[in-house]
Amino acid sequence: MENTDLLVDWSRAQFALTALYHWLFVPLTLGLTFIVAIMETIYVKTGDIWWKKTTQFWMTLLAINFAIGLATGIIMEFEFGTNWSNYSWIVGDIFGAPLAIEGLMAFFMESTFFAVMFFGWDKVSKKMHLLSTWLVAIGSNLSALWILVANGWMQHPVGMQFNPDTARNEMVNFWDVFFNPSAVSKFLHTVTSGYVLASLFVIGISAWYLLKKREMRFAKRSMIVAASFGLITSFFLLTTGDESAFEVAQNQPMKLAAMEGLYKGKTRAGIVAIGLLDQEKSVGDTKEPFTFKLEIPNALSFLGYHSLQAFVPGIEDLVFGNKKHGIMSVKEKMKEGKIAVNALASYKQYQKEENSQKAKEALSTFRKHERYLGYGYLKSPLDAVPNVALTFYSFHVMVGLGTWFLLLFILVLYFAMINEIEKRRWVLYAALWTIPLAYVAQEAGWIVAEAGRQPWAIQDLLPVGMAASNVASTSVQITFWLFAVLFTGLLIAEIKIMLTQIKNGPEEH
Repeated sequence: MENTDLLVDWSRAQFALTALYHWLFVPLTLGLTFIVAIMETIYVKTGDIWWKKTTQFWMTLLAINFAIGLATGIIMEFEFGTNWSNYSWIVGDIFGAPLAIEGLMAFFMESTFFAVMFFGWDKVSKKMHLLSTWLVAIGSNLSALWILVANGWMQHPVGMQFNPDTARNEMVNFWDVFFNPSAVSKFLHTVTSGYVLASLFVIGISAWYLLKKREMRFAKRSMIVAASFGLITSFFLLTTGDESAFEVAQNQPMKLAAMEGLYKGKTRAGIVAIGLLDQEKSVGDTKEPFTFKLEIPNALSFLGYHSLQAFVPGIEDLVFGNKKHGIMSVKEKMKEGKIAVNALASYKQYQKEENSQKAKEALSTFRKHERYLGYGYLKSPLDAVPNVALTFYSFHVMVGLGTWFLLLFILVLYFAMINEIEKRRWVLYAALWTIPLAYVAQEAGWIVAEAGRQPWAIQDLLPVGMAASNVASTSVQITFWLFAVLFTGLLIAEIKIMLTQIKNGPEEH
């Protein structure tokens, strides 16, 4: 059992490493494609050669990011087969469909027109080139759509039925999977965050030029486009964030409780604006969760349930149950789940023995308790609790930085529009140093999404421990370090290439 736990931990670490590195590249592609398309549209409309040079410069940085990001994405998809083969077997019919569509439709569309966009200057007409640029932007976001549909299904599994004969979940309604509210909110929130990051990227690099008193016209124009795009998408990001929180409250209440460090449920629950968790706090003890906190009254009830009077269950309500509010304890769910596990095993055995009557009875028992099948594999009720500190701090870092980004867009756009941005060096320095903060916010958001739903690979259906491949843990450890070196090398290469292009500037391009 110790070796199994070691294998699962290393498999999780390897996938987390790949995903975190991959997400350093994806959001910039999602947003920069649209910013480039907007700039080229201005060029085609005005015929101003300066806009063509501006578009080509940012397009070069986009190409560098796109090429290196592709490598990590391919490796991550392979890991579903190498490290998570049980997961791929059990839910491959559902999870594989969106990924197949992404590869066959969106990725090929994106890649094909990317070649025209990057190499087609003066080889195709202006309008055809502009169309290619917009199709790259649309294609990259369609790729994100299908991937996030798959991830949204993992957060809230719908549109499927478990087949006891094959021990697989099979899709019964594609449109339920596609229009899954969790998937829709996740897609909108994720791609919008990419637009914000790309806007901050453009603003930060433009600020560097202004600080160096170089490419002044280019930098100011780029800033105005990026700040306008970033400000609009930031407001949309707030809306999609609210919808995401609502979906989490409905389908993943344990994640919501961890996000706010809420141990005991309450009505009119507030949101912790700033807080410091007590690291000695354990589920079920009498200690206060926070050593310090500043709370916004009633806000969590409204955020999670759109009612100031709503009851928000805490971690202890969800673990130990709350009869008053109709919340079943994890222990009870584990009992139901074990009945389902045993009934499924009996069904398979009776099928082998060709005892149809007993098999039918076992199947009937399984269907009655099937809803809690995943809980039957948990070892302890406390296994259902994610890492509270990691989820709480990641969520608050994400929200806090998002607030700062909105303020920065307003400042940059205001000073750029009154033609005083180069005089506000403190704003320029703030914009430059906000680039790494944008990436921190992106990674924090994914930590909330993925660490917050532990221990589940598929929410309430498949624990992570049951999803891993049966391979030697040493193999996973070796590949973990190989990938760490490879991805770090790719990241260093991207940064060096980009810095070279930035130092050369649009004129040298």
